[in-house]
Amino acid sequence: MARALVHLTSYCDRGFRLRACAGASEEKPCPAVLPEKARGARVLVLGGTGRVGGSTATALSKLCPDLRLVIGGRNRDKGAAMVATLGRNSQFMQVNIEDASSLESALKDADLVVHAAGPFQQTNSCPVLEAAIATKTAYIDVCDDTNYAFRAKSFSNKAKSANIPAITTAGIYPGVSNVMAAELVRAAKSKSKGEPERLRFYYYTAGTGGAGPTILATSFLLLGEEVVAYNKGEKIKLKPFSGGLNIDFGKGVGKRDVYLLNLPEVSTVHEVFGIPTVSARFGTAPVFWNWGMEAMARLLPPEYLRDRSKVQRLVQLFDPLVRAVDGFAGERVSMRVDLECSDGRNTIGIFTHKRLSVSVGFATASFILAVLEGSTQPGVWFPEEPEGIAVEAREILLKRASEGTSSFVMNKPPWMVETEPKELGLGIYV
Repeated sequence: MARALVHLTSYCDRGFRLRACAGASEEKPCPAVLPEKARGARVLVLGGTGRVGGSTATALSKLCPDLRLVIGGRNRDKGAAMVATLGRNSQFMQVNIEDASSLESALKDADLVVHAAGPFQQTNSCPVLEAAIATKTAYIDVCDDTNYAFRAKSFSNKAKSANIPAITTAGIYPGVSNVMAAELVRAAKSKSKGEPERLRFYYYTAGTGGAGPTILATSFLLLGEEVVAYNKGEKIKLKPFSGGLNIDFGKGVGKRDVYLLNLPEVSTVHEVFGIPTVSARFGTAPVFWNWGMEAMARLLPPEYLRDRSKVQRLVQLFDPLVRAVDGFAGERVSMRVDLECSDGRNTIGIFTHKRLSVSVGFATASFILAVLEGSTQPGVWFPEEPEGIAVEAREILLKRASEGTSSFVMNKPPWMVETEPKELGLGIYV
C-alpha cells in the first residue's frame, strides 16, 4: 500500500473540534484525495444491499467518486437497485459468503473487501477474512461481537505473511468509538501526571437507528451473552442489560438510560492500553424498548437467545412493530467515551448524528480510506492499535467519520458538554 498523502493538522492543547471544509454537507462531503496508486481501487462491499453495507457504499461514492465499487450480495434485484443509486463506477456481483469458491472468485480482482454481512454473533469461523488472506486482498469488517473479533485477530500472523492489512470491528461502535478512546488516552498520557484508570463507553440509538433487521438481530443475540467488563484489572462477568445508568449525552440528546452489553471494545481497549476498569453500556428509545430488552434478558433462556434461527424468527415477529415505531422515534445516534486518570483528570468525547443509517456509512468509509492511504500495517488489528490506524492518521479518520454530526467534541471535561453539569459551588463544575 502507498503511504498516506494527507496533511494532518495538530491538536490544540485544550481539545479539538474538527472543522468541516467549506460548503460541505451530508449530500456533498469533503472529497478524499487518495495516493495515485490507490485511485480507482476496486472495493468489494459484502452485504452491500443491506443497511450498513449500502450506507458504506453510498458514503464511499461521495467521499471518493473515483473508487470502483462492487456491491456483493445474494439478491440481484436489490443489487441492481443499489447500483442505480451509486452511478457509473459501480456494479453488482452475486456472492455467497458461505461458499469459499464463490468468495475467492469475488475477491480475485478486488483491492479491498468490506465485510458488512452481519450479524456476527454466534458464528464459528471467519470465511471472508480467510479468503482475503488467500487472495491477498486488504480487509475490514464491521464486526460487533467479541468472540468474532478475537477470532479474526488470531489470523494476524497469516495476514502478515501474506502482506495484507486488515482491521476488525471497524464500524461506528465499535470502530470510531475505539479511535476516540485511543485519542483520549494519548492526550491524557501527554498532559496528565496520572495513569488512565477507568474507561467507559456509552451508546444511545433511537429505535433501531434506521439500520433495519440486522441490528435488531444483533441486539437480541447480545442479550444471550454474559457481559465481560473489567474492574481494577479483574475480568468480571455480569448479566446482560443490567447495571442501568442515566447518562448525559449533551446537547440534542440529553440524559438517557443505558445498560451493560457484551461489546468487543471493552476487551480490546483493556488489552491494548492496559486500562484496569473498562465497561460499555447501550440504551435506546422509546423507553419501553429498554424495558422490553431488559425483560427478554431476564425471562428468556440464554440458550434461546444464542440460537440464530430462533432469534431470526423473533426478528420477523417484531420487525413490523419496530419499523412503525422507528417512524416517529427517529434514528439519532450518540456515543460518549469517558476517561478517568489517577490524578483526577476526567475527559470525554461525544459524537452525535441525527441519522445512524447515514453515519455508520461515513464511519466505515473512513476506515476503508485509511487502509487505502497506507495507514494500516500488514496483520489483523483493532481500530485503537497504532498498527491499524496510525496515530498521525486518526484526526483525518475522525474528521471523515464525523461528517454531518450535530455534535463532535474531544478531550473536554464533562461539565463543558453536559446539559446539566454538577456544580460544587463558587462556580466550580465537575
